[in-house]
Amino acid sequence: GEVAQFSTETGPTSISREGQARLVTVNSQISERDLNSVVKDIEASLKGFTLPQGYTIEYGGQNADMVEAFGDLALALILAIILVYMVMSSQFESLVHPFIIMFSLPTTFIGVVAGLALTGRTFSVVTFIGVIMLAGIVVNNGIVLVDYINTLRRRGLTRTEAITKAGPTRLRPILMTTLTTVLGMLPLAFGTGEGAEAQAPMATAVIGGLLASTIFTLIFIPVVYTLIDDFGKWLKRKMRLDTENKTVAKGEVIS
Repeated sequence: GEVAQFSTETGPTSISREGQARLVTVNSQISERDLNSVVKDIEASLKGFTLPQGYTIEYGGQNADMVEAFGDLALALILAIILVYMVMSSQFESLVHPFIIMFSLPTTFIGVVAGLALTGRTFSVVTFIGVIMLAGIVVNNGIVLVDYINTLRRRGLTRTEAITKAGPTRLRPILMTTLTTVLGMLPLAFGTGEGAEAQAPMATAVIGGLLASTIFTLIFIPVVYTLIDDFGKWLKRKMRLDTENKTVAKGEVIS
């Protein structure tokens, strides 16, 4: 009693540290909901919570793994798009025509969102892998269409005639390539069999994105082709007029 005072208090049974700082981990399981929505609800609940000085909240575990995986997959998607464009540029020997074909990529996201919404599935890492697959699949229809338009124009047809003829002519091969991929993915999309439900969102994204891209390719790509071709003609005409004006001005100065 002369050197200490005894009392009963509460305290931690164990102390965890990370980076020389005390750490308290709160774990939980998810039931019938996706991870992203649960984390958003937790963040919204803790938004107005005032922490004592020196305390911070960090979201780890599966959420941290998901954020890291999505960052890596986003980089992979960007690299896939760049590589697809480079390959098409070397084959077409042009920078413009592959740029036209790349406009079919944004339309795939419409089908991906619609497919996931109709099936009630979430956008996960597996689904993101399906989107990366679409970056190399959906351009096939655009390649078939634009290449045939260029072939018809080299044969002497006007731009409008070439577009009007290329659409119906290439419709069957475009539908064939689309249906073979879609039908091949259907068993996986149904999620039948052991472990198949984990891969079903990927197949759903591929099917929805490919169907939407096919529909928009037949309508959207010819429109973009026309607009960019008109812009190219306008740019060449403007450059020619500027060159002629400079030539005339130089001749007046010399005279």
